[in-house]
Amino acid sequence: MKTENPDIKEENLVLMELLSKAHKTPSIAKEAVQKQWFVVDATDKTLGRLASQVASRLRGKHKSTFTPNQDCGDNIIIVNASKVAVTGRKREQKIYYHHSRYPGGMTAIAFHKLIQENPERVIMEAVKGMLPKSKLGDQMLKNCRVFAGNDHNLGAQKPLKLELK
Repeated sequence: MKTENPDIKEENLVLMELLSKAHKTPSIAKEAVQKQWFVVDATDKTLGRLASQVASRLRGKHKSTFTPNQDCGDNIIIVNASKVAVTGRKREQKIYYHHSRYPGGMTAIAFHKLIQENPERVIMEAVKGMLPKSKLGDQMLKNCRVFAGNDHNLGAQKPLKLELK
């Protein structure tokens, strides 16, 4: 192997080729993705910490075969969403906004009201904010199921219990 640059030695080029072949980045095909089902209990878990760990699992970042442009994450079932904890004064001060895209169509609801009316939405909004803002992110969010109570209807998938910190 010859180079035009006299400063580069031939033995360095051979060494560089060997190193680059050994460190090839894996790119897994959509058909080769292996997904598992996990159950997470949200009782007394901090909302943001829970959401960031669930989002990481949904993306598949915990796997050695992580591919950024594929949905290679696991399926997550979150139970006891109504018992999730928030720190500070967020229970009274945090507000969720929604706009209908019509003039004057802004609606706002406080956290303490939303956790009573629709506790699943609180966790879904938090996880959605931590996923990619694309079609792939929407596809990953569909792998997350949230239930307000302790019971869920996905027992046929034989989910494993997952302890998050």
